[in-house]
Amino acid sequence: MILKIIFILDLICLLLAGLFMLSMMTKRCPKSGFYAKLGDCLYAHRGLHAIRAEIPENSLRAFRLAANNGYGAELDVHLSRDGRLVVMHDESLKRTTGANANISGVTAQVLGQLTLEGTREKVPFLEDVLPLFDGKTPLLIEIKTENGNHEELTRKVTSLLKQYPGLDYMIESFDPRVLLWLKKHRPDIIRGQLAENFFRDEGCNLNPVMRFLMTNMMTNFLTRPDFVAYKYEDRDDLAPGLCRKLWGPQFFWWVVPSQEDANPLLERGDMIIFEGFAAKR
Repeated sequence: MILKIIFILDLICLLLAGLFMLSMMTKRCPKSGFYAKLGDCLYAHRGLHAIRAEIPENSLRAFRLAANNGYGAELDVHLSRDGRLVVMHDESLKRTTGANANISGVTAQVLGQLTLEGTREKVPFLEDVLPLFDGKTPLLIEIKTENGNHEELTRKVTSLLKQYPGLDYMIESFDPRVLLWLKKHRPDIIRGQLAENFFRDEGCNLNPVMRFLMTNMMTNFLTRPDFVAYKYEDRDDLAPGLCRKLWGPQFFWWVVPSQEDANPLLERGDMIIFEGFAAKR
């Protein structure tokens, strides 16, 4: 009787382990074509910024410097109250502009009056940034959803991108609903799942179940991302290691802090989002 119980428990554990590994399913990384072109580029986190030189993050000056120096750029897009596509990392305007408000609660007119981090640089809109990269280097666009606006935000971003046929880009998000929308409506767009160990993120407001699901990318079997972008500090965790071995997707790592850290990643074919140094291959 005891052996039978042990056998059943072992069988259950094996089944759960199989389902866990299956849930991370991604598309296998192709070795040529569009991916190869994007893989030749290094991506500056929120542009090539340096506040000591009065070049704030996610500013037009930071993006212009990235493109002019041959780098791609990672940027973040929010939706304003009146439906404009705003390029900024935080939903709150406090840290970068000093304004005690959220992007989703203000209009473009209000945003146009704000400056970034004590400089003269204005809060940019996505249509201001795209021409800087059109025909030059690629963009990695992160869609930042708020209060269920994933469909409207993703639709508006992809609609605007159609106006720039010479622009190479990918779209990523922490929100699996963004990837599901892309899979259904724009499967031609390269899409990526952003992830990290959410149990280490003190600012995370997810409940424990969602933290587990998102840390282990367990929505991948539904969204089938083309790539995974995982937090660099969590690179030795079980989830990204298993995902790489089982499914072989293209990996991005964010944010890589030095050339020394970047070298082994680049040598094995990973892509990097870097900050604080001039990355080289």
